[in-house]
Amino acid sequence: MRRLEKAKPQREPTIALINIVFLMLVFFMVAGTLSQPLDPALKLVRTDELEGKAPPNALVVYPDGRLTYEGSDQTDVSAFVESLSEEDRATVRLLPDRELPARTLVTLTRDLRAAGVKQVMLATERSLQ
Repeated sequence: MRRLEKAKPQREPTIALINIVFLMLVFFMVAGTLSQPLDPALKLVRTDELEGKAPPNALVVYPDGRLTYEGSDQTDVSAFVESLSEEDRATVRLLPDRELPARTLVTLTRDLRAAGVKQVMLATERSLQ
C-alpha cells in the first residue's frame, strides 16, 4: 500500500509583494520631485491687508442675479455690453457672489458671449490661512 502524501498548502507571497511595492514607493518619492521648492530668499507678496473692493472694471453679480458695474446697476446684459468700448468688450471680468447659483453664472457667461464679449474672466477669493 502506498501512503498518500499530504500536499503542503502553498502560501501566497503577499509579504514579498508588499515589500516590493513599498520599495517602489520609496524610490519614486526620492527620485521624483513633485514641484520645485521655492527659493528661501524669495519673499512673496502679502495681500492680507488689502481691502476687499471690486476692481473698477469688473461686473459684480449678486446672489439674486443683480448686476452692477462701477457702482451703477445694470438691467440687461446686452445693454451693458453695448455700453462698453470695443477694447473693453474683449475681456469682461465677473465678480460673482459665492451664493450665486452656478446655473445663473453659466447663463450669464453665455449671454455675455452671445452679446459679443470675446473672453469672460471670473475673479475669485483665494484664502491661504
